[in-house]
Amino acid sequence: MADSARRTGRPRSAAADRAILDATRSALVELGWSGLTMGDVAMRAGVAKTTLYRRWTNKSEMVVDAVAVLFDELELPDRGSLRADVEGVVLSFAALLERPEAKTALMAVVAEATRDEALRARIRAAIVERQKHLVVTGRRRAQARGELPPDAPGPEGAAAADRAADLIFDVVAGAVLHRSLVSAQRATPAWARALTALLLHGLSPAAGPAPGPAPEGSGGA
Repeated sequence: MADSARRTGRPRSAAADRAILDATRSALVELGWSGLTMGDVAMRAGVAKTTLYRRWTNKSEMVVDAVAVLFDELELPDRGSLRADVEGVVLSFAALLERPEAKTALMAVVAEATRDEALRARIRAAIVERQKHLVVTGRRRAQARGELPPDAPGPEGAAAADRAADLIFDVVAGAVLHRSLVSAQRATPAWARALTALLLHGLSPAAGPAPGPAPEGSGGA
């Protein structure tokens, strides 16, 4: 959220923060980006507009934080194997993007960020960097199981691990975002399995064929 070190006065209220961010997402779904105002959000949240401006400079910052708290719901339970872990987080991310408040808010703020470098930086810090822990956790878990080799020692090994985490995050998040928001298709369990196989095996035969259309009534499994 906005830099609290710059703010003075009464301590932040977690309940007010939740009410404001909930109101931001509901207003965005109902009104769209152009119709969203700080005043409308304040009214919906039952707080003074000055309360919003003590936390955020503008609505762009507020919307990013409203999206970020949704992404914080993503978890990576230990499902027993790297393949199962990846499939699970892919489906969890896709399910998040099916929620109207997540889809609308994310698409709006990304579109606005194409014209605003400061907003792009805020998205990277509040959403992208904050969620890379899922990749780091998954890699370490797979290394402990012997499914992946350990990182090389020293600073070079640490730098290589960071680059690997960045690339894995980009591939998984990019594929799910494109599937859900650009292609406007469901990320079914079959699709998640195919994506995971591609991620783990590349274009080798072990990746298996891409899934065809799911039979009607199958639920895509």
